[in-house]
Amino acid sequence: MSYTHILWTEADGVATLTINRPERLNSLDTGVVAEMISAVDQIRDGISTARCLVLTGAGRGFSSGADLSPKGGAGGGGGAGRSGPGDAGRVLETHFNVLMERLFALPVPFVTAVNGPAAGAGCSFALAGDIIVAGRSAYFLQAFVNIGLVPDVGSTWMLPRMVGRTRATAMMMLGERIPAEKAYDWGMVSHLVDDAALMDETMAIARKLAAGPTRALTLIRQGIRECMEKTLTESLKVERLNQLQAGRTADFAEGVMAFMQKRPTAFTGK
Repeated sequence: MSYTHILWTEADGVATLTINRPERLNSLDTGVVAEMISAVDQIRDGISTARCLVLTGAGRGFSSGADLSPKGGAGGGGGAGRSGPGDAGRVLETHFNVLMERLFALPVPFVTAVNGPAAGAGCSFALAGDIIVAGRSAYFLQAFVNIGLVPDVGSTWMLPRMVGRTRATAMMMLGERIPAEKAYDWGMVSHLVDDAALMDETMAIARKLAAGPTRALTLIRQGIRECMEKTLTESLKVERLNQLQAGRTADFAEGVMAFMQKRPTAFTGK
């Protein structure tokens, strides 16, 4: 399948989705987001056999957020109502939120490689990864307040859970950049690497995940999201049901056999 605004490659069990509008700092219009949804659905629908997804941006930035230009078509999702009192949130329902839900529902692990700025909706997508790898020149920006809007695309759900209410509120109300090193210290990103090593480090992580027990990894990512909304007692029940499913996989049988035979595992994702 060919795309205009993104690049899609697959190798070693890893699918890489690159937002490819470097001339506009990978800003997100409805066309870009529609292509991203289509690409992600290749994994959901079994068209792609990839066992891990990597999301990054071409050129000098991950994504500057929604395209605010007259032709951008992204009035919400980090955009603004450009010509009067329109519905700045409509495009969230039709595009941005659809993509976010798709990413959280993926049946494989999801890694983001953050290069340069990740602002507005771009910040949300960068922080949606199970594993978040940031180059040292990266920064995260909740830019919405600077144009009179509120955070969206899941920011108010994710950020307080990642860094706490106080830091999340300051990020959103002050609209100031959070450099990658501070983001790492705050626990927003899992890995901080030199810019030149960003993709090598990211792909090493992605290949490890792609070679892992895919069903168990998917249950982990989905279980975390579900249990963040539940009590301890409810979470214990979720873990019990997920363990039932994991214990019935071929990868569990292989893991036990490899342990007993003192050899490396050969997981198949089944």
